[in-house]
Amino acid sequence: MQRREFLKRGTLAGIGLGLSSSLWASESEFTHAKKLTILHTNDMHSRIEPFPNDGSRNANQGGMTKLASLINKVRKEEENILLLDSGDFFQGTPYFNLYGGELELKLMSQMGYDASTLGNHEFDNGLEGIANQIEHAKFDILCANYDFSETILKDAFSPYKIFTKQGLKIGVFGLGIQLKGLVSEKNYGNTKFLDPVGVSNEMIQELKAKKCDLTICLSHLGYQSDLKLSDEVTGIDLILGGHTHTFLDEPIVKLDAHNHKTIINQVGTGALRLGKLDFEFSKNLQTSFASARNLQVY
Repeated sequence: MQRREFLKRGTLAGIGLGLSSSLWASESEFTHAKKLTILHTNDMHSRIEPFPNDGSRNANQGGMTKLASLINKVRKEEENILLLDSGDFFQGTPYFNLYGGELELKLMSQMGYDASTLGNHEFDNGLEGIANQIEHAKFDILCANYDFSETILKDAFSPYKIFTKQGLKIGVFGLGIQLKGLVSEKNYGNTKFLDPVGVSNEMIQELKAKKCDLTICLSHLGYQSDLKLSDEVTGIDLILGGHTHTFLDEPIVKLDAHNHKTIINQVGTGALRLGKLDFEFSKNLQTSFASARNLQVY
């Protein structure tokens, strides 16, 4: 079957994650299934309000205020939800210039985000700018490949967190992009960038050792780097990407050399879309099933 046709059918009928040897599970396996819904965003760039109603392509769409309404709607429909973000929630509208990120983090907290990672624009006001604002984040900001040990952000962020939903253990870790050449050196100071592949292998070993049923990477590396990461690291079940503002109409499914399947998704910028992936785990947790939709924020 051609890859395009496979993906087309996968979006309509569901995408098998392949946490067992079977791509599709029989109906009987899901009689007592546990369901988990992953909602995710990336590169919201301080888009608090919808885009201006000026007749342009995105007029009166997107923005965190409309996003909040859509998230609330999904929360009424689904019981077990993780709400995640892949970075660059700062910078892009005058709200950031005025409030330095406070408003973005307060709104994300009110929406009930569980975790995010750091994008390069989080550094736009320097390490001090991050330090001054992180108290407003009532959710976990995760980053495994930035070493802040020689900066004022030492111990400010965890590399990963394990969430428990209906007895399921979901391990989530974050990856940031190389800052050198992208961000002014004075803005990141002595922050050390660690190789995402090596760090990801360490994270997967750690999360698997702690018996996680699903492993998720919040990546701000960019779309092509996410594809490469899925080839070079075995064991990541889901990569939620950012940085390149890539509008995927449907997730990508990658099969690595070890026959492990990784789902990769990214939902553009400006809170114009909300990614929604629904997972069902069979009674013995040997098989998982996912359906996916990237929802427009009107």
